[in-house]
Amino acid sequence: MPDAKPEVLDFLLNRRSRPAKTLALPVPDRAALEPILTAALRTPDHGKLEPWRLIVVQAGAMPRLAALADARADALGLDDEKRGKGRSQFEQSHLAVIVVARPQPSDKVPDIEQTLSAGAVCLSLLNAALAAGWGANWLTGWPAHDRGFLREGLGLEDHEFVAGIVHIGSETVAPPERPRPDVASLTTWVSE
Repeated sequence: MPDAKPEVLDFLLNRRSRPAKTLALPVPDRAALEPILTAALRTPDHGKLEPWRLIVVQAGAMPRLAALADARADALGLDDEKRGKGRSQFEQSHLAVIVVARPQPSDKVPDIEQTLSAGAVCLSLLNAALAAGWGANWLTGWPAHDRGFLREGLGLEDHEFVAGIVHIGSETVAPPERPRPDVASLTTWVSE
């Protein structure tokens, strides 16, 4: 048998995201967050292109981003429900790590592989935060897809986009278990 890590497999089999709106203070400080970020970036990266980067949004920046989401909702003519969802993700958060996908020119590694690598960073970040004992949730929401918000609020360049926003904090409520995908109905075995 290979060098098994049953505790890691058990963690992965039982991991659960925590609803972002239930995450509270305290949040990890820089020293506690750095190993989580390091773990997140140990992800498959064909060609070693590093087609992603991270933006750590701390509590002091959240009101600015919430106000910008509100202003962008006005500019886009969004309804109150969408406005509220865009604004609340920043109003209610104390710490978020934004995974920015930034595909690099490459003859060998297609953009889709680079985008999937950025998604892998999101999941690795989420799992690392949970493994470190924090509550975490991977969200996006409409501000993550609005070029005006991305340019003005986060300084993204035109070729960059948000792969995910991972909110991290202290868990206040254990989420209920939810139905999980049925492995048998979603798996095809090919033996010949």
